[in-house]
Amino acid sequence: MEKEYVDYQNENGLAVVTIDNQPALNALNGSVLTQLDKIFDGLAKNAEVKGVIITGAGEKSFVAGADISEFT
Repeated sequence: MEKEYVDYQNENGLAVVTIDNQPALNALNGSVLTQLDKIFDGLAKNAEVKGVIITGAGEKSFVAGADISEFT
């Protein structure tokens, strides 16, 4: 089972999407990007969603950028 790095809450038309890959300062790896794509696809099809806030878990960084450990 793939680790969940992205979560979202939808309340009153406002979706809050949280990236939670804290050991890597919320770096964007393949799993994070796949999960974001799936979530945003679902949100785009949801007529109740009027806005989206994207945030990062933890206190050190929002997103550190690409996960260089996946570069070949």
